[in-house]
Amino acid sequence: MGIMPRNTDGGGVVVMGVDILSERAAVMREAIQKSQSITDNMVSILGSFDHRLSALETAMRPTQIRTHAIRKAHENIDRTLKAADVILSQFDLSRQAEAKILKGPHEDLESYLEAIEQLRNNIRFFNNNKSFKSSDGVLNNANNLLAKAISKLEDEFKQLLSSYSKPVEPERLFECLPNSMRPSSGSPGDQDSNSKSHLASSHGEHNNGTDNTVYTPPTLIPPRILPLLHDLSQQMVQAGHQQQLVKIYRDTRSPVLEESLRKLGVEKLSKDDVQKMQWEVLEFKIGNWIHFMRIAVKLLFAAERKVCDQMFEGFEQLKDQCFADVTTGSVAVLLSFGDAIAKSKRSPEKLFVLLDMYEIMRELHSEIELLFKGKSCNEIRESAFGLSKRLAQTAQETFRDFEEAVEKDATKTAVSDGTVHPLTSYVINYVKFLFDYQSTLKQLFQEFENGDSNSQLAAVTMRIMQALQTNLDGKSKQYKDPALTNLFLMNNIHYMVRSVRRSEAKDLLGDDWVQRHRRVVQQHANQYKRIAWGKILSCLSIQGLTSSGGSNSMGVDGQNSSGVSRALVKERLKTFNIQFEDLHQRQSQWTVPDTELRESLRLAVAEVLLPAYRSFIKRFGPMVENGKNPQKYIRYSAEDLERMLGEFFEGKTLNEPKR
Repeated sequence: MGIMPRNTDGGGVVVMGVDILSERAAVMREAIQKSQSITDNMVSILGSFDHRLSALETAMRPTQIRTHAIRKAHENIDRTLKAADVILSQFDLSRQAEAKILKGPHEDLESYLEAIEQLRNNIRFFNNNKSFKSSDGVLNNANNLLAKAISKLEDEFKQLLSSYSKPVEPERLFECLPNSMRPSSGSPGDQDSNSKSHLASSHGEHNNGTDNTVYTPPTLIPPRILPLLHDLSQQMVQAGHQQQLVKIYRDTRSPVLEESLRKLGVEKLSKDDVQKMQWEVLEFKIGNWIHFMRIAVKLLFAAERKVCDQMFEGFEQLKDQCFADVTTGSVAVLLSFGDAIAKSKRSPEKLFVLLDMYEIMRELHSEIELLFKGKSCNEIRESAFGLSKRLAQTAQETFRDFEEAVEKDATKTAVSDGTVHPLTSYVINYVKFLFDYQSTLKQLFQEFENGDSNSQLAAVTMRIMQALQTNLDGKSKQYKDPALTNLFLMNNIHYMVRSVRRSEAKDLLGDDWVQRHRRVVQQHANQYKRIAWGKILSCLSIQGLTSSGGSNSMGVDGQNSSGVSRALVKERLKTFNIQFEDLHQRQSQWTVPDTELRESLRLAVAEVLLPAYRSFIKRFGPMVENGKNPQKYIRYSAEDLERMLGEFFEGKTLNEPKR
C-alpha cells in the first residue's frame, strides 16, 4: 500500500481510503469464488478420471494374470532345464567314475581314489534329491559300485602290504645296534659260551650308559609306499571297513614280526621247559633273552610303531589297536620266558640273572610306556610292568633265601688244613658281585619299601656277613684241636676283612666294621699262639727245674750250683723236641693262604719261641753237652728252628718229605 496524500480537509481523506479497500475486498472475494468453482470442477473431472482408470484396471487384470503365469512357466522351464543339466552332469561323472573303478586301482591309484570320491559325491547328491523318480535306482547302482571299489581297495591294500612285509634278518638288526653291542659273529647265541662272562658283559654295557646310546630302528616298509598305504587305509575307514583293515594289517604284519624274532633266536619256552634245563644252558639263554628284549623293544617294536603311526595318521585309536594286535604274540613269547624264570625254583645262583633281567626291564620301562600307549595296549603294557615286579619280588625272596642258606649251611666238608672255607669265598664273591648291581638293587628295594636305599643295601650286606660268621663259628667246632679252630676262624674272618677293604662294600659297611673285625682276627691269632705254643714254651721255662734240696755244688745226680737237675733238663729238651716235631709235622699241613698274614703269624711265634730257646740252651745246654750223646737232647739250633718255622702253614701233605 502506497503513502496516502495528506488532505488538510480533515475527514474527506479517510472516506476515500475505505472505499478503495472495499473495492479491493470485493475483487478478492470474486477471485476466490472463481477459484472455488475451478477447484470444484477439477475435483469433478479427477473423480471421473479415477472411475475410468478403475474400470481400465478391471479390464486389464485377466491379461496381467496370464502374463504372470507365462513368466512363471518360463522360469520353471528354465529351472528344470538347469536341474536336468546338473543331473545329466552327475550321470556323466558317474559313468567316468565307474569306468575308472572297473579298471581297478593297481595302475593308477590316485585316479582310482578320485573316482571313489566322485562316486561318494554322487551318492550324496542323489540322497539329497530323492524326489527324482530314478534316484533310488541310481543310488543302488552307486552304492553297489562303491562297495566293489572298496573291496578292490582292500585287495590292493593287502597285496601292497604283503609284498613289502618281509622278516628282518638278524644281521640287519645287528647293524642297527651301537658298535659296542654288536655280536662278534652270527647272533648273541654265538658269543662266548661262558655264561658268567656273557652276563657280566651284558650288565657292564648297561652300566656304561647304554641308556644314552642311539639306536636306529630299521625301515620296515619303504617311505615311498607308506603314503599309498595311508590313502588306502583312509578310504577303508571312511567306508566303514575299519575292522577289515585291522584284520588285514594284523594277519599280514604279526607273522612277519614273529618270524623276525624267531630268526634272531627267540624261542617259545614254557615253565616246564625252563625247569628241565641244565643251569649252564639256562643261564646262557637268559643272557640271550636280555639281548633279545633290547632288540625287540628298541628296534623291532619301535620300527613297527613308526609304521602304524604313519600309515594310520589321523586315526589315533586305529594306530594303537593295529600296533597292539601286531605285537601281542611277540611280546607274549618274550615275557613268557621271563615269567618262567621268575616263577621257577629259587636258588642263590639265580639272583644275578634275576637282577640282570630286572635291570633290562627297568631300562626299557620308559620306551615300553611310550610305544605301548593307549587303551588298546593296556594289557601288553601291564604285562611288561608286571614281569618287572615279579622279577623284583623273586630277587628279593632269593636274597632272603641266600641269607638263611648261608646261616644254616650244613656242609660237612670240613677244611682239614684250617684254610678259607669254600662257603666263605663263595659268599664274599657273591657280596662283591652284588656291588656291581648297586643301582639296580637300590631300585629293587624301592619297589617294596621307601627309605634310604643305601642303608637298605648296607643292612642286607651286614646280615649276610653275620650269617656267614655264625655258620663259620659252627664249622670251627668240628676241629678237635682248639688251635686249629682259632686258625680256621682267623683265616676266614681275615679273608672277609681283606675282601671288604678291597671292594665297594667298605664304603657301605664302614671303617667301624673293618676295624672291629680286624680285632677279631687278632684275637684268634693270639688264641692260636697261646693254645698251640703255650705247652711247648713251658718246657723252656726255669720253673720246676730246681730240686727241692738245692746245693751250691755239683752233686752225683748232676745238679749244678743252682740246684738244677741235669736229668730234668734232659727231660725238658726231650719233651721240647718231641712236641716241636709234632707241631712241625701237623702245622706244616695247616694253611694260612694270605702271604702277609702267614709271615706275620710265623714271626709272632718266632719272637716268643726263639729267644726262649736260645736262653734255655745258653743257660742249661752245657749240662747236657758235657754228658753222653748231647745231640740226642740238643737236636736243633735256634737257626734250625727258625728255618722249620718257615715251613709252617704251607699246607704240605703228609707224604711230602721234610726239607
